[in-house]
This record gives sequence, C-alpha cells and structure tokens, in this order.
Amino acid sequence: MAHAEHSSRDGAQAGLLGRRTECALLDRMIGAARSGESSTLVVHGPPGVGISALLDYATQTATDLRVLHAVGIESEMELAFATLHQVCVPLLERLKNLPQPQCAALETVFGIRAGPPPDRFLVGMAVLGLLSDASAKHPLLCLVDDAQWMDRVSAQILGFVARRLLAESVALVFGAREEPEDLLGLPELEVTGLRDADAHTLLDSVTHTRLDQDIRDRLVAETKGNPLALLELPRGLTLTQLAGGLGLLNGDTLPGRIEQSFLSRIEALPDETRLLLLVAAAEPVGDPALVWAAADRLGVTPETALVGGTDGLLSFDVRVTFRHPLVRSAVYRSATEEDRRAAHLALAEATDPQADPDRRAWHLASATAGPDESVAAELERSAGRAQARGGLAAAAAFLQRAVALTGDTSRRAERAVEAADVSLQAGDLAAARRFVDIADQYAQNEFQRARAHLVRSRITFAAGLDQEAPPLLLTAAQRLEPFDKGLARETYLIAWGTAALVAADADSLLAISWAMRALPAATGTPHALDLVSDACALLVTDGRAAAVPALRRAVAALADLPASDVLKWGWVANGVSAAVWDDRAMRSTYSRAVEVARAAGALTELPFCLASLGMATTWTGDFTAAASIVDEADIVAAATGVPLAPHVKLRLSALRGRSADAEALIAATIEEAGASGQLMGVTTAHWAAAVLYNGLARYEQAMSAAQISSRIAELWVSVWVLPELVESAVRVGEEDVAGDALARLADTAEPCDTDWAQGTLARCRALLSTGAPADRLYRRAIERLGRTQLRPELARAHLLYGEWLRRGRRRSDARGHLRTAHEMFGSIGMEAFAERARRELLATGETVRKRTFEASSSDELTPQEQQIASLVQDGFSNPEVGSRLFLSPRTVEWHLRKIFTKLSITSRRQLRDVLPRAGYEATPE
Repeated sequence: MAHAEHSSRDGAQAGLLGRRTECALLDRMIGAARSGESSTLVVHGPPGVGISALLDYATQTATDLRVLHAVGIESEMELAFATLHQVCVPLLERLKNLPQPQCAALETVFGIRAGPPPDRFLVGMAVLGLLSDASAKHPLLCLVDDAQWMDRVSAQILGFVARRLLAESVALVFGAREEPEDLLGLPELEVTGLRDADAHTLLDSVTHTRLDQDIRDRLVAETKGNPLALLELPRGLTLTQLAGGLGLLNGDTLPGRIEQSFLSRIEALPDETRLLLLVAAAEPVGDPALVWAAADRLGVTPETALVGGTDGLLSFDVRVTFRHPLVRSAVYRSATEEDRRAAHLALAEATDPQADPDRRAWHLASATAGPDESVAAELERSAGRAQARGGLAAAAAFLQRAVALTGDTSRRAERAVEAADVSLQAGDLAAARRFVDIADQYAQNEFQRARAHLVRSRITFAAGLDQEAPPLLLTAAQRLEPFDKGLARETYLIAWGTAALVAADADSLLAISWAMRALPAATGTPHALDLVSDACALLVTDGRAAAVPALRRAVAALADLPASDVLKWGWVANGVSAAVWDDRAMRSTYSRAVEVARAAGALTELPFCLASLGMATTWTGDFTAAASIVDEADIVAAATGVPLAPHVKLRLSALRGRSADAEALIAATIEEAGASGQLMGVTTAHWAAAVLYNGLARYEQAMSAAQISSRIAELWVSVWVLPELVESAVRVGEEDVAGDALARLADTAEPCDTDWAQGTLARCRALLSTGAPADRLYRRAIERLGRTQLRPELARAHLLYGEWLRRGRRRSDARGHLRTAHEMFGSIGMEAFAERARRELLATGETVRKRTFEASSSDELTPQEQQIASLVQDGFSNPEVGSRLFLSPRTVEWHLRKIFTKLSITSRRQLRDVLPRAGYEATPE
C-alpha cells in the first residue's frame, strides 16, 4: 500500500508502510491514556518523511479518545498563544472547574476578560489543569503538527505541561521537522526514510513503467527513502526522464527538490488558481469563508479558480488545507512581492476588525511596503492588547514592525524604545539591543535618549553583566531626573539594589547613594518609594545609626506597599527590615512578597521571594518549614528556568552541622559564585562555613571563614557573620580580632533597639568580658533573645553562658544552661552544636548520652513526596498543592496514594501524627 500521507488523502484505508515500530509506540501511548497514565512524545524528522501520516494514524486508532488537534503555522509564529488557542478552545467550557487564578489567566490570554498580563507559567498550570479535568471524563489524545512553527509562548507552555503530565490520561504528541528548543529533553522519536524494501514498494506503486533495477536503486538512495519524495518526484517527470534516472540531477537538498516538484505543479495552474493558493497560503487559520472573501476582492471566484481543480495541492473542507506544508511555502515564496502584498491586503479587508483586530493589523502590515502611520498605530494598539494577554513575544513583534512602518523620526524613536523594552521582557536580548540602537539613532530629545539608556542598562543587567549594570543604571537615573523624577527615583533604587547585591564596588554604591540623597524630596506626603530610597541612601552615606529612624519609617510603609511596587522594586525594599534587625518585620515582609507573587502569578519572581522567606525562617530554627519553602522555590525555579543560588541550603546545612554535606556545598558555591563574580554567594558561603565550624568547635577555620565574609562590602551577611567572628576569635585567643569585630557589630546593632540586635550584641560583649559584667551580659542576652522566635540564637546564648560558667568552676549553674542548650539544639536539629553542648555537660561531670538523629519514616519519601505531604499536612487541598508544585490535582492524588503506602497510613489527617510540622499556613489560592 502507499504511504498514509498519500493514501489517507485519497480516501483509501489508512495503513503505514514500513512504520510498524512507530505505530506500536503510538499504540502504547494511547493504551496508557486509556488506563489512566499520561505520556508525551516528540516525533521529528525531515520534510516528507511522514510525520503527519503518523499523527493521522494516531487519530484513526484512538477512536474512543477525545482528540484535540493543533497545527503550528509559520506566519503565526509571532502571535502569542496562537497554537495554544487551537488546543484549548474545545475545552473552554471546563474553565469554571479550575482554581480562580488559573481560570482568570486563561480567560485573559484568550480575550474573554480584561486584566493584567498573567505569568506564562500560571497559564501553563491552567492548561495542565484544563487537560487534567477534561481527561477525567474521557482520555485525551492531543496532537500538535508542525510544532517547529508554534509561537514561542505556546511552545513554552506546552513544553511545561508535557513535563508535568503523569496521571492525567493524556497522550500528547508533537510532530516537527526538527525538535523545537522548548521541547528538548522530552521523549522523542526520530523518523527517518523507509527501509529499501519498503521504499521500492512505494516507488513501484506510483510509477507506471518498468524501471531498470539500478535506476530504481538510485532513486531510492537519492531520496533516502523519503516517502513524500518517492510519491511526488515522479509526477513531474516524463517516462524518458524517469526511466533514464535523470529526474533528480537539477536538485540540491531533498526539501528543495520536493518543493521544486511542487513549484512545477503550481506553475502549470491557471493564474486565478495560483492566486487562490497564494491567498490560502497567506491566511493562517484555514477559514474557507475568509479565504473566499479575500479571493473575491481580487476577482477570484470558485467557478474560475477551481474549474480545472488544484492538482490535489489544496482542498476545501471544514478548513482549507494544503497537501503538505512545503506546498504552502512553495506557493508563498514563488509569488511576487506585489502579489503577496495584494493577498495580505485582501485578507485584511476581509477580516472583521472587531472580532480579530490583531490578525487584521498583521495582514495590513504585510501589505504595506513603506511608512504608514495608520498601520503603525494599528500595530501599536495590537501590541497593547497582546501585552494585556501576557503575549510579550507577540507585543514585541507588533512593535518591531510598527517601528519599520513609522516615518516620523520622533515617533519612531518612541516606538523603538517600547519595542526594545518589550523585547527585553520577552527575553530576546538581541532584538532589544537592536531596537535600543534604533531609538538612540532617531531620538529627538534628551528624554528619549535617557529612556533608551535606561533600557540599555536593564539589558546589561539581564545579560548577567552585574558589575557593569550599577554605573549604567546610575547614569540612566541621572539622565531621567530632569524629565520624570518618579521614574528616576525608581531607577536609582534599582541601581542601589543591584550594587548592593553585587557587593564588589563600594564606590559605586556610595555614588548611587549620594545621587539619591541629592534628588529633591517629593512634595506632600512621602510615598513608600521615597521612604525606602531615602533610608537606603542614608544607610550607606551616613551609617546605620543615622539611618535607623528612616529605615523604621520605611519598614512601616512596606506593610501596605501596592502589589505592583512589590513586584517592581520590592526586592530592594525587603532588605530594610533586616538592616534594623527587625526579625518579625523581616518574616512578615517576605511572607507578603510571596503572597503577592502568588496572587499575581509572577512565577519568575516567586523563587526569589520564597528563598528570602526560607532564609528568614532558618533564623527561627524551624528547619522543616525552611526546607519545605526552599524545596518549593527549587521546584518553581526549575519550572521557570530561573537560576536560584543555594543561599538557604547553605544556611540550613551549616546550622544542621553535617560536615560532609555542608563542606561540599560550601566549596562548590565559593567556586561557582567566585567565577561568576557573584560576591553575595561567596559571602554567604563563608558565613555558612563560619557557623558550621563554630558548631564543630573548629574555631581557627571558623575565624578564617568569618574574616573573609566580613571583609566583603555587603550590607547584611557581612554583618550577620560578625558574631561568628567574635566567638571564634575569642576561642583561639585572638582578642584584638574579636574586639574589632565587636566594635563593628556594635556600630550596626546598637542603634537598633530590637531584641534580636540587643540580645546578639550582649552575647558577643559577654564573650569579651569577665566577672560580674560578663554574667549580667549573658543573662541579658538570654532575656532579650528569649523574647524573639530566634531559637537557634537563644540556644547559643545558653551554650556560651554554660561554657563560661563551667570554666569559672560553677558547674552546678552551668549544667542548667547546658541542658537547655542541648535540648534546644536537639529539638531544632542542630547536630554539631548539640554535640558541643553534650561534651560540655560531660565536662561538668554529668552523664549524658550522645544524641542520635535517627531517620524517620518520612525519610523514605522522595523530596517531591515530602513537599506534597507537608503541604497536605498543613491543610492545603490537592488543587492548591498542585498550584504550588506545578502538578495537576490528579497527579497530587497519585503521589498521595504512594505517600500513604510508604507511611502505612490511610488518611490525610494521619499525616499530622507521622510527620513534623512544616509551618505553612493554608491560604486559598
């Protein structure tokens, strides 16, 4: 039989010659969907090899499954969600079954409701939920052909979904000429040419003359067994050419030969038929009514265009379809520029401006040869609509084309800045640089040049050139200042935060801070941006003591910070509570940032918010909650492709005191962060080392690490490490080093009248004191730290006081504090410090067994299972757990069954008895 790419279109019974292995794989996927398991496959191979035929086979085999079809279209690659729309439209009646944020996200991207652009990963969760919900009633087969032409956003979202399908009864198959970048790593099947015997059988089925064996062998070899080539190439050859084997001499690449074969057939058609084919090629949806309406504007009617047929190249049914994508490309590329513009203009005129204004604008742009302000304005409006749907790539494409059609130089500069900015947001740095250059070239005033400079600075930061970004952002803010003081202040603050994070150039941070100070004060009641900017600048220029009042005002203002500001520059503002040693405000601020990121679907920012909350949680000693938070951050970061530094893991490993694991992570972080110039990572790693070695009583190593960390010009960790330096230096007899560290700590903590600051300072002062003053300081440290939730710090105060009492031969008094420390360290999970306390207790003459940290039944769970169990334990529903961990509710339920089996329990309620609390508070999505 002939290849199904041929036979199915001719109405013959479908059957695929030589594709037994490929069909068997598709059969297994469909069978798995029937039994409640999901699977994904990317089928790829060169044009004509039969990818579409295999997808047709899957459709005909899955008669009892609900089949969803989508096709990537080359001319729609710039239109966000175009392919996704095809997948989801048949399921939109099930939107009401999704969690509200997911429902709203899909309604927004498909234009059902207006709203802020949703994060594409929230859209991904919504699509995953939609497929999961639909497959609960009927297993789904979802087929995406020509996946190499999916728009980028659809490709990212469908790739995201494909990696998370597990227990949803969904078979998802992509067909592509080559594996799309966003689908890399998924299960794949490369389809090559037919084996020689099958290729000879197929060739014989379409040749009507007996061929010499050597000629047949050559034709098969030169086509590499490509089924479409074997079917199509003989069509254009005379019997003499075919029998003589001369038909392939003028081609170069195989796709080129196949396309040339189609071109020959196209050229033989009447002019009106060719024009009809061109309109169909330029129309991406395949809407017959739209194609005929546009053709009619060109004077083409069915009676004249179809009188002699289309030689099988084009067919009209529910949709207009070409025999093969190569036909579409051959038709479009062979047409003259004038004819292409005429076809697009006819399509624009036939497109409803109310129902589909964006596609109409795109056709108008393709029909326009030179500058046209009305079309450029249409494209600009389309870009705004695309941004409102979250289609940044589409918005960038509309704006880029608008720039090309703008004649007025000032308007061109404005649009070029917008195009550069949106291209940057879409992740296309090359396009962003290209259009910011255009903006510079056509800028008519300093404000336009300043805005271009700001975008260029942000491109530098996005490209990972962190140390170059702060001075560029400073200059951008200075240039913006005469025109837009609000934007300038915001830019100054982001520049300040960037410089503080880089921690490499103290002069740059100082220069930015002085520039912020010089900015005229806002009139009227100051906004949170004003308060935070002033406080951050004062912190650097005048020191912490002078900045504390301003920092406290900023902390208070952050409680009601608008969500848009939290997402825009809140990452800088979050540091002010830590700068005044306010642990309660720090946890509250970070918790709210997580809530805002979740509610906004800002999943790119969410990993950083979670990491900050995880770090704040480590200070409370709730390692289970901190680990759970950082595990979730890792899951989100992996899903979004956002690199996340292991700061929280470093802190946890150091506090736990497991030397082998901690030392390996510390060494790897120092090497990687140092090589990339990320000094925050280097600072945190050495801080972690100082904590680890103090717990292990390896004080010389602790002092060395603490000295390195404290020397780096950084505003938070380099201060938090000072207590480690005081303690380790005292223990090795380096009192000058300890005294210097204490003085620096006093400068930062003394002005802050919080229990955290004063308790830590008293503890460190006690280490350098003797007699009654030392005794009073230790008691003060325990009293002040006892008012906080900072259990590790309180336990360490008890330990140091107990050690001091034992060395003063007050063994009875020492035992009480050492027992408290030992019990607290044990309950927290600080193994090294617990052992240090145990040794001190032994030295007092008390018998105390070495504490063992045994593995619990929960250790049998995988990290993902532990995360699910923790969230369920704290009251989250399956949909809420799925939203956090990028899983469908059905997959969460599948994991829960495995968790129950491993823990020998039967209900969600029993999780509370077998697992430690993770510390989440259940809040509805």
